[in-house]
Amino acid sequence: MRWPNLKFMNQVLIVMTVPAEYPEQAYAIMRDCAYKAGLISTKHSQKLQFSTEPEAAAIHCMTVLKEHFLTDVGMNFLIVDCGGGTVDLTTRKLLANQRLGEVTVRTGDFCGGTYVDKEFIKFLKRKVGDSAIKLLEEQNYGQFQYMIQTFCREIKLPFTGVKEDYKIFEFDLEEVCPVLKQYIFGTTKAKLEEDEWTIDLDFETVKSFFDPVIGKIIRLVSNQLNSGNGCLAMFLVGGFSESKYLQRRIKDEFRMQVKNISVPRQPQAAIVRGGLEYGLNMKTIKTRVLKWTYGIETLAKWKPGDPPERRTSSNQILEFYKLVSRGTIVDVHQEFGEEFGPSLEDQTSVSFSIYKTPAIDGKYADDPGMENLGELILDFPEPHLGFNRKLKFTLTFGQIEIRASCVNQHGKSVDTKFNLEL
Repeated sequence: MRWPNLKFMNQVLIVMTVPAEYPEQAYAIMRDCAYKAGLISTKHSQKLQFSTEPEAAAIHCMTVLKEHFLTDVGMNFLIVDCGGGTVDLTTRKLLANQRLGEVTVRTGDFCGGTYVDKEFIKFLKRKVGDSAIKLLEEQNYGQFQYMIQTFCREIKLPFTGVKEDYKIFEFDLEEVCPVLKQYIFGTTKAKLEEDEWTIDLDFETVKSFFDPVIGKIIRLVSNQLNSGNGCLAMFLVGGFSESKYLQRRIKDEFRMQVKNISVPRQPQAAIVRGGLEYGLNMKTIKTRVLKWTYGIETLAKWKPGDPPERRTSSNQILEFYKLVSRGTIVDVHQEFGEEFGPSLEDQTSVSFSIYKTPAIDGKYADDPGMENLGELILDFPEPHLGFNRKLKFTLTFGQIEIRASCVNQHGKSVDTKFNLEL
């Protein structure tokens, strides 16, 4: 999990941008940290808002669309946020009044630029031994990092993937990481001494560092394009998007599907700028696509055909009650909920367990893939009215964080708490 950077902060609002794959619990943890740091006055303050990194980049890229004369309302465009650790994707639709809708479920994976570095380290381990690299990292982390930075500066960033552009690079271990020598022994040391502590990095070797990582990115992009309704443009943002080899591979692979594939100026700053723009106008985002099916666990009357082992002593059964399915396009403020009455005449509170699942539907809360998100706790006022009471709770899933509210039969707000399972 990557700790998000604070992208926009003033006396009114704080916006944190996060990878698309962050779970709901991560937002609760960050809220708690922001509260303890004194950035917000209460844990549930609306002065702290979240946006996903590809979504923030999409907001910024709306301005880039104009530069390419792509301003037709209803057009789709894909954002591929290639960061250091993760690559996150979102397909957006340009709506009227400079607003954005989401077309497909946000996706991502751990295949950012640092995974090219990891392939380089794997290669070094084969040359100098696993134990040597392990001891270097444990005992001389500064030199270990300097060696990686040298690789990035001298080899990774200039690499274009065109063989004619490449000259064999002599990686001088004695110069770049002299302390490494003390961790190498035996025939490995003799061979490196014979080669004057220099390792040749030829074209195919360097290419092999990139290919597993770029292969994953290409599969992510392909899945997004295949699940959408066509894209007129694709924007590569994030630090790794500056790789000429990555750009070339993406363009070669998808030039027939997407007419405009480009990298905006200063792509590493696209998320920062989009986060700022989102903070200034949070109405920019109109719809999102749900990644999960959400629901609650409820008691229903047991009936013939239901599993007998699930039958309670009161002839009831606990079941999953779906509120909304994954893949549904929802307005950011759209509410989902249910109306219900008290189970006991003098009941003063009630709670529901909230669940999510990657499946379209579910039967029971212990189905494979079901995850307990937490508990919704509601006050049940006016116990003197007995069973002549009604509550209606609602949950909002279209925002980055789940929000809960509840009203009684008179339309008055009821104290509501949604405690996430951490």
